[in-house]
Amino acid sequence: MSETTAPVTAAPSAPAGVVVAESATARGRRARIALRGLQVLLALFYGIAGALPKLIAHSSAAESFDELGWGSAGMYTIGALELAGAVALLIPVLQSVAAMALGALMVGAFVVQIAVFDGQYAATPLILIVPLGLIAWARRGHNAELLRLLRVRA
Repeated sequence: MSETTAPVTAAPSAPAGVVVAESATARGRRARIALRGLQVLLALFYGIAGALPKLIAHSSAAESFDELGWGSAGMYTIGALELAGAVALLIPVLQSVAAMALGALMVGAFVVQIAVFDGQYAATPLILIVPLGLIAWARRGHNAELLRLLRVRA
């Protein structure tokens, strides 16, 4: 066998015949699939459970925004931001930025929940920040590509 095709075997404690390069690749592939699945689930959540009630002016959303004093303009704005974030989570070059933007939106939602609604649903935005942070970090490599695309257009 030549040096370029020789398999890399595992450490002495690993079972004989285990190839490290293949197992690391399979593990990486499973991680990428899991991360993509998480992105799809979050996109569905933000699109259906987050944006839809606001964009169709469901009574529960309208009441909450009226209580905030933001009215329908605030409700439609937040709904549009959530929908845009949901779609952007599915576009490779925008994934990291979308996760950061939705995370910032969740920080705002947490503050509003604590300040206005006495923390009744404050845990929800905090819980959502965790997977959004993971996506933003894991997909951070796309940020350089996005900057390159923006510079070419400028």
